[in-house]
Amino acid sequence: MYVIVVGAGGIGSALVDLALRDRHDVAVVERDPRKAESVTRRYDVLVINADAAFTEVIRQAGGDRADALITTTHDDATNLMVIAAAADLGVPSIVSVVNVKAHVDLFRRLGAHVMENPDVIVAESLYNAARRRKLTDLVTMAGGAQMFKMTVTRESPLLGKSLRECGVQGLIPTGILFAALEREGEMLIPSGTTILREGDVVTVYSKEHVTDDFIEGLAG
Repeated sequence: MYVIVVGAGGIGSALVDLALRDRHDVAVVERDPRKAESVTRRYDVLVINADAAFTEVIRQAGGDRADALITTTHDDATNLMVIAAAADLGVPSIVSVVNVKAHVDLFRRLGAHVMENPDVIVAESLYNAARRRKLTDLVTMAGGAQMFKMTVTRESPLLGKSLRECGVQGLIPTGILFAALEREGEMLIPSGTTILREGDVVTVYSKEHVTDDFIEGLAG
């Protein structure tokens, strides 16, 4: 896959790391000469030191043959121009950071997959890590739905019960789905007959924002 990353800040650099780790071809567009030079020194990728808000720059980066473009700048106006340029060149997959929540619908109407303000997402993750120590990898999605990982402890009321029993007893309310289970290094897809053991790490999906009382009741 050929990927164009616009913006070489923290997010952009992390994206380059991920793409190269998976052995994809990468081009980076960065208008700050110092950041562009830093990327050039660190990675064996095409780096274009220019303003990406022009179709010609995206074309120079290989936009007419790119499989995906991801724009990560802190300026939504720039990101919108990049999206428009990528769409003109027919880039199949366009992804963008959106810094102002009110702009999300506009980005989506232009055909981009969006990631809302990453600073807020990181802040929320840090806040939840401090406040809810029994959870990891908590993510809040559209409409308030959440997904997180939780370890079943010996104090958990779920311990030794099947998921079906937990549902019948009201321990797992409606709107909660146990999507995956990690046990002794193996990833399992749980069913109603799965019996939870101490040390199981479950991935939980909740279609509504979870409360502290709910977490305490589940984790024990």
